[in-house]
Amino acid sequence: MKVGIVGVGAVGSACLLSLVTRGVAREIVVVDKNRERARGVVTDIQYGATLSDAVEVHEGDYSDLVGAELVMITAGVNEKAGGATDRNDPAGRLRLFETNAGIYQEIVPQVLRATPGTMILVVTDPPDPLADVVRLLGHPRVLSTGTLLDTLRFRFHVVRRLKLNPASVDAMVVGEHGTSEVFLWSSARVGGKPLLQLIVQAGQDPEQLQREIENEVRYANITIIEGIGASQYGIGMVSARIAEMVLRDERVVVPIGAYSSKYGVTLSLPSVLGRDGVAQVLEPEMSDEEQGKLERSAEAISKAVAHLELKTPQRKTA
Repeated sequence: MKVGIVGVGAVGSACLLSLVTRGVAREIVVVDKNRERARGVVTDIQYGATLSDAVEVHEGDYSDLVGAELVMITAGVNEKAGGATDRNDPAGRLRLFETNAGIYQEIVPQVLRATPGTMILVVTDPPDPLADVVRLLGHPRVLSTGTLLDTLRFRFHVVRRLKLNPASVDAMVVGEHGTSEVFLWSSARVGGKPLLQLIVQAGQDPEQLQREIENEVRYANITIIEGIGASQYGIGMVSARIAEMVLRDERVVVPIGAYSSKYGVTLSLPSVLGRDGVAQVLEPEMSDEEQGKLERSAEAISKAVAHLELKTPQRKTA
């Protein structure tokens, strides 16, 4: 199996490392506008790759992506460089959209000329409207990393307080990977028991805990950036896992960013994920409040996309 990565900054490098250590692909091609940087990253990782499953890692140009079954795009301006690190800014990652959409309009046609049937995984922030850009450029085989990382963060912060293993918690974040994301507290369960009920039994204030956890998850990227300059390792591991799910046709249920005809944009809902992308969406149970938040999350993405002028003529897609 062959995978491509376009962009080897902090996030792209983390994706590459995670792909290698998980043994996801037999060949990985790295493309970056700075060819020397790409060569340096590949040279560094290829030595350690000898400890992992057999894999050929090399840098190249877009033409070297021929035959790639999945291409991750990580190129673009990050939150720190793009001025999206203000916790009081409701736009959040959407602040980066116009700039990164311009970059995508240069990258995507080159990827598709090389490997038109590939699955594109959008990793760059904000991933959901950028996935819509890919779709509007005529390529429906596209996913965004969506809220899978947010969901893992949600579970992590819950179990840290309840002193449990994250695998014991069934809780999800849906909607936009951004400030309008929706935490599904009403359907969250631990061993079949409602999470909020368990929190009360543990002697904790559920409303205060909800506020604290939502803030920790919603602004986790900013906390990380304040420490190391870029949120990279978590999303690298998540991206590699998504690639694994797709390439191995696992058909697992995860919150993943895909186009929703119901909401008219790419956003995350629990979905059956396999080789052809999302095979089925499992609309979760939501309270009226959560449903309203999800609709507003979709509106935020829709408004961002609606204001964008594509350089390449749009084509209708399914």
